[in-house]
Amino acid sequence: MSQHRPRKRFGQHFLTDEFAINEIMELIDYRPEATLVEIGPGQGVLTAPLLERCAQLIAIEIDRDLSAHLRHRFADQPKFRLIEIDALKLQLSDIFDGPVTVVGNLPYNISTPLLFHLFAQRLQIESMLFMLQKEVVERMAARPGSKRYGRLSVMTQYYCVVEPLIEIPPSAFEPPPKVDSQMVRLHPRQTTLANSQFEQSLSKLVTAAFAHRRKTLRNTLAGLCDAETIIAAGCDPAARAETLSLEDFVTLASTLYNSKE
Repeated sequence: MSQHRPRKRFGQHFLTDEFAINEIMELIDYRPEATLVEIGPGQGVLTAPLLERCAQLIAIEIDRDLSAHLRHRFADQPKFRLIEIDALKLQLSDIFDGPVTVVGNLPYNISTPLLFHLFAQRLQIESMLFMLQKEVVERMAARPGSKRYGRLSVMTQYYCVVEPLIEIPPSAFEPPPKVDSQMVRLHPRQTTLANSQFEQSLSKLVTAAFAHRRKTLRNTLAGLCDAETIIAAGCDPAARAETLSLEDFVTLASTLYNSKE
């Protein structure tokens, strides 16, 4: 295509390094019957090899110029389908009936809200393979007691099994981002799903608990529950949020949720 100037408002950094592209392709589970949803295909450097690894590829692109390029480039590919939409408004059930695998080089400026948007649709997702800012992947995979451990860690691990993968240096992109990137695979948990009201309660609880990391649960959760409820859940009101495991948060949220029914 003619030279496309990356747009800052879309967080565009185009992968150009062939070695990195080949490494990423090795991470793709080759399943001829699969339907892939690629978020942010950009200039199509991953789209072309992905088309060889699936039955159908649905590309989600918001940039009109890039969409025009993709339509032209893959016009002779019956397996290719392009949808011009903001990924934050994407409803998988509107574009495909069955399960999908979601892949993409996610724009760093919307990565966290986009992840939660997809978590809400996880029943339709077999797996997700994303390139993200390395620091975000570290937060997603962080364990209790670490500096990276926080709301994103707890909620991501509640919804998915997190598998950090290869790191990608800034030099692999044009323009080079100011941060390192990393691939991550997310396997949605399909068997331990609670109702949506409980999940909202869990999210509210976790958000409050980490709002002031240096404060104790007794203080951060004062607006949600008392010390007796925290103790009933098997937690210490004098503990900080970063010391609680995912299981601790789920138990605490369940105790709080059931006490209000």
